[in-house]
Amino acid sequence: MILLTNGGGTHESERAEKLSHELDVEITESMIVQSHSPFEEIQNLKDKNVLVLGGIGDSCRRVAERYGFKKVITAADLITAYPSIWPFANIFADYYKNECQPRPLPVPINSEDPTSSLKIDAVFVYNDPRDWGLDVTLIMDCLLSQRGHLGTLSKLNGQADLPNRGYQQDGQPPIYFSNPDLWFAAEFALNRLGQGGFREALEGVWRESTGGAELKKTIIGKPYQATYEYAEKKLNKLRQKNFGVTEKDSLRRVYMVGDNPASDIAGAIAYKSPFGSRWHSALLRTGVYQGEKLDVTNTPTTIVHDVYDAVKWACKHSKWDEI
Repeated sequence: MILLTNGGGTHESERAEKLSHELDVEITESMIVQSHSPFEEIQNLKDKNVLVLGGIGDSCRRVAERYGFKKVITAADLITAYPSIWPFANIFADYYKNECQPRPLPVPINSEDPTSSLKIDAVFVYNDPRDWGLDVTLIMDCLLSQRGHLGTLSKLNGQADLPNRGYQQDGQPPIYFSNPDLWFAAEFALNRLGQGGFREALEGVWRESTGGAELKKTIIGKPYQATYEYAEKKLNKLRQKNFGVTEKDSLRRVYMVGDNPASDIAGAIAYKSPFGSRWHSALLRTGVYQGEKLDVTNTPTTIVHDVYDAVKWACKHSKWDEI
């Protein structure tokens, strides 16, 4: 068993420890797959300057560093070193100062030598941003820059004879989002906007700024293929460790239990396993889904009340209850 979540903001070991305490069941780090867990596999950026956004305080920087990224930059670093980047951040000034690390390079405006400015090689949104205005501004700066150098604008932007009218055609950093969820269930009676809401806000600013150019991006998390494939690899590794099976003897049947039709269930339905497994889905009524009519494309294998009922159904479906 693994726990696959679109949540994040802490390291997998911390999440495992917290869940073990709350559930009074031993949960290990190897059983946790969070929204940003697949970022650990991106090897070509480990030695590059990466801008990591989202999360509480400095938590996402620490996660990225534990994944092996050696040059992590955060919004707190930049706004503290260069307050003019976002002039409306005074209310967060003390908060940012407590979480920042000094940046060695200047961020000039309209510099004739863009190489003198701090270069961002990739942007990662690890968790829901807290200061949307600052983070949207920093991302736009990166995506409109010349080769990722902050404080510069690419001369290719808006050129009609180039692909995408020149936008994101000048070595700008790629941008990665870890969680597509527009809404998530929280303590409040109504669902709250998630990282997907932030991305939609950014895309609105991008459309208005570029005249409708495409925003090239990578999105992972449920329901995307890459996240489910990463999760299945985790499952197979756990199976090999716990039951002594070989890599050739991979899973044939997987049960996906979740409360969100648009992520948990949609992902299980759409997933094409490279390992040959077949996925079945159980939708719970104890989270995002509260019994509303389902889109035909997101119809689960079964609908149950809670996780306990889902486990009972999976055992019966696999005929484990007869053993």
